[in-house]
Amino acid sequence: MIQEYPLRVPPEVAANEQRLKHYLVHEKGLDARDITATRILKRSIDARQRTVFVNLHVRVYLNELPQEDEFENVVYPHVADKPQVVVVGAGPAGLFAALRLIELGLRPIVVERGKDVRERKKDLAAIGREQCVNPESNYSFGEGGAGAYSDGKLYTRSKKRGSVDKILNVFCRHGASTSILIDAHPHIGTDKLPRVIENMRNTILACGGEVHFETRMDALIIGGDEVKGIETSTGHTFLGPVILATGHSARDVYRWLAANRVEIEPKGIAVGVRLEHPAALIDRIQYHSREGRGKYLPAAEYNFVTQVDGRGVYSFCMCPGGFIVPAASGPQQIVVNGMSPSNRGSRWSNSGMVVELRPEDLDDKSLNLCSDNTADNPLPHFSSQLGMMYFQENLERLCWQQGNMQQTAPAQRMEDFTRKKLSYDLPKSSYAPGLVSSPLHFWLPPFISERLGQGFRLFGKYSRGFLTNDAVMIGVETRTSAPVRIIRDKETLQHVRLKGLFPCGEGAGYAGGIVSAGIDGERCAEAVKALLSGRA
Repeated sequence: MIQEYPLRVPPEVAANEQRLKHYLVHEKGLDARDITATRILKRSIDARQRTVFVNLHVRVYLNELPQEDEFENVVYPHVADKPQVVVVGAGPAGLFAALRLIELGLRPIVVERGKDVRERKKDLAAIGREQCVNPESNYSFGEGGAGAYSDGKLYTRSKKRGSVDKILNVFCRHGASTSILIDAHPHIGTDKLPRVIENMRNTILACGGEVHFETRMDALIIGGDEVKGIETSTGHTFLGPVILATGHSARDVYRWLAANRVEIEPKGIAVGVRLEHPAALIDRIQYHSREGRGKYLPAAEYNFVTQVDGRGVYSFCMCPGGFIVPAASGPQQIVVNGMSPSNRGSRWSNSGMVVELRPEDLDDKSLNLCSDNTADNPLPHFSSQLGMMYFQENLERLCWQQGNMQQTAPAQRMEDFTRKKLSYDLPKSSYAPGLVSSPLHFWLPPFISERLGQGFRLFGKYSRGFLTNDAVMIGVETRTSAPVRIIRDKETLQHVRLKGLFPCGEGAGYAGGIVSAGIDGERCAEAVKALLSGRA
């Protein structure tokens, strides 16, 4: 017999199977001798009140053992002799597109400009050690995409477009912990995600697909109104329908599309800073306890959002117990991002703190950038299709100038920022290349800095202790999403004019994170199948 119960229990009960069994006996009237196994199906933390509880949905097996697997397996057939489809990019969208193509009986040819996920790690280490960014292998480019060395956060609100459970089950099949099927805010962790990504690649290869690293797409092959394949930096061409899943930092791709009159449009983004607190402070604030998280609770998360002068100001990509990393993808850029290991055990917690920016805002004079623009490096015209991208580029260059033209990042204590004071010293930080004290309140565009300041003061009122000089702001967070949208048909998912081109994932403007990108990758694979089936 199987029974399921929604429970609201103290953290120490949720963390221990024997205590949970004891709770079921006393609270639900079960006989301990009848309970042969328990399985937690869903888990979330309720820290809204002073006493913290854990909400569980528990399956109890009475006088029988579990027969079902913890996750649904997926069958991948051999497709070496099947029609081939070119997948540009081995981030979440590209990998899930490739795996879904195999399920549907098609052969994926995955082309990735960066290195495999292990070799890529060496180039990431060099950024902190040598202040050097490899433009083809960094935190944005390489196997696994921008999500591989972030946090592996798998929470998404994009549930109408596809099956979140399917994406999570595919991760589990390739080595992720089954806890991601349970937790309300699941994550894999940057220390464990690379192995999962390798396993996904090995599935593609074992089924007869191909994966080509250090192979950048340089051009689409277009005949009439149809995309026939791609040309690459290695001199090889690959033919077939193209799923374009290049990620939000492939600016050369955006430039090529604009120059070749492939329909794109500017898209709203969010811009700001990374904000880093001591993890123990966030634990104390969020769990309403001087002892912080204690023995049984994870590193605390937070989520803030407000409106300031008609634009959203909010926390983004919160990394409890994590690190801030240098996420530039080329020279003369400083970009920061956050990541966490699976145990979320570092001394710091960070999140992006960003201001919503819409294409029409680019005409606002308070977005002026005091950048050193010369004849060799003129300020591009922000009103074009690539206006948002140009703004990102110039803000990242301005930040690089403020950071001594290295990967040392400009930073300011949080309360000093709101008071428009230079920080004469800075707290210790997880940011490996180092920090330099800088008046962010002065050189960030007023459109952003003034809204951030107001947002911080509001968040400090919501959560006492959050607005503090123990927290440091590090510039700049610009890669929150793609600055353009590659326009596609809502029904066929093909480009509005070019048949056989399927703009996909976050880089095309249709996703916002690992899971939503994976969902969009699967949808594009299904759309390719529909196209090829129509030709048969």
